[in-house]
Amino acid sequence: MDKKLVIIPTYNEKENIENIINAVFALNNDYHVLIIEDNSPDGTAEIVKRMIGENPDRLFIEERKGKLGLGTAYIHGFKWALAHNYDFVFEMDADFSHNPNDLDRLYAACVEQNADLAIGSRYCKGVNVINWPMSRLLMSYYGSAYVRIMLGIPVHDTTAGFKCYRATTLRAIDFDKIHHVGYGFQIEMKYNVYKLGFKIVEVPIIFKDRTEGTSKMSGGIFKEAIFGVIGLRFRSWFRKWERVNN
Repeated sequence: MDKKLVIIPTYNEKENIENIINAVFALNNDYHVLIIEDNSPDGTAEIVKRMIGENPDRLFIEERKGKLGLGTAYIHGFKWALAHNYDFVFEMDADFSHNPNDLDRLYAACVEQNADLAIGSRYCKGVNVINWPMSRLLMSYYGSAYVRIMLGIPVHDTTAGFKCYRATTLRAIDFDKIHHVGYGFQIEMKYNVYKLGFKIVEVPIIFKDRTEGTSKMSGGIFKEAIFGVIGLRFRSWFRKWERVNN
């Protein structure tokens, strides 16, 4: 059986963390969960540690000293997953904006459609976002279109954060050359996968904004993603794209 790990970065997610972990464990596909915890002052880590006592073989936590950015959290998780020989590695938010039931659909895209990266996409079949203000929706939708044009990447939802990687895909990416730490990280990882010649499949999902806790999205984070594309495109002209072996 394939070993599957769901990586969930957390900062102040006490309202959601227990429910999201239980929702993943309720699925029938034997997912493991790794929490990357950025020293939340609200007690998120303590909740996870209590749950580890009940699920010592399926739930794990890596604690960091502070809020160090989404990208570094996932790279920390990727390295942990590869060191522990997982076959498939998922990115998922803690706030239920990503439906845990869709983990099975992302996994199926990798297994049945031979995807090297499966993306839970809000925009590959229309616009499937619930409870976002129009300003944020337009910023996200047209931002993704801008990235797609600038980078020439065949992905509708370029900033999506709900994904399933084959471990072989992650092993081929040079993490030392990933520059973005915020949401630009999501764009940069997809671009790396594309430029290295891997197969990307988008799986339509419905994205529902959080109802508990506080959003970590800000205008600054989004601008970092959009303007960072220019630098990413520029650097790509001078880079020789080669697969590595992590």
